[in-house]
Amino acid sequence: MAIVEIPPEWQKFRYRGRTLEELLNMPFDELINLLPARARRSLMRGIKPRQRILLEKIRKYKKLGIKKPIKTHVRDMIILPEMVGVTITVYNGKEFIPVQITPWMIGHYLGEFSPTTKIVKHGEPGLRATRSSMYVPLK
Repeated sequence: MAIVEIPPEWQKFRYRGRTLEELLNMPFDELINLLPARARRSLMRGIKPRQRILLEKIRKYKKLGIKKPIKTHVRDMIILPEMVGVTITVYNGKEFIPVQITPWMIGHYLGEFSPTTKIVKHGEPGLRATRSSMYVPLK
């Protein structure tokens, strides 16, 4: 594995008692055993072809030192230690949301960081409101 320069703010990071450097040098089978149950079961079944293509692209970008964000629709990809430091733009159904991968994201899914729905913010009750809140006394 290539030696990666770790920023100072990531030096104190620990995942289940392991540093980022230890995670990067760890065999894939041992790494899988550290992940939460859902991610562990998913990876033990194998990586899907779309996920493999994304992982190979990330490896290629890191090897060549390309800093350009990687666009993807693969929301079910589990974030692995080798993905740390890469910017991935994840599709949410409408647009691509940029996600800077940090060590604290290891074991999570890419889709968790690209919400597919907006928070609903309704108007004030009373004037120019919906039909259901039309009868609220005016302020």
